[in-house]
Amino acid sequence: MAQNATSRDFLSLLPLTLKLNDYAATEKVATLPRKLSTADAPAGFDPSVGDVTYYSPWGNLAIFYKDFRYSTGLVPLGKIQSGLKDLASLQKETSVLIEKVKK
Repeated sequence: MAQNATSRDFLSLLPLTLKLNDYAATEKVATLPRKLSTADAPAGFDPSVGDVTYYSPWGNLAIFYKDFRYSTGLVPLGKIQSGLKDLASLQKETSVLIEKVKK
């Protein structure tokens, strides 16, 4: 996970069940139960495949399965390590459970 206030705030919500939908054939997005802290967040972020992000203008989670351009208001949360092909292949709204993994 990224070392920022937004990431820590996201982790405080877990475990969390969300409904993912495709957006722009580039990312899967989900509405979060509340807005996250963006204290000291960067002005924007240039996402690549596997990046898990928070889009502060809309208050949603965005998981990128394709590279995208720099976007103002996008805050990095972390990176998916495996299973991204499965995520990208989802065609319809899909419920997912996100939980902390203990090492």
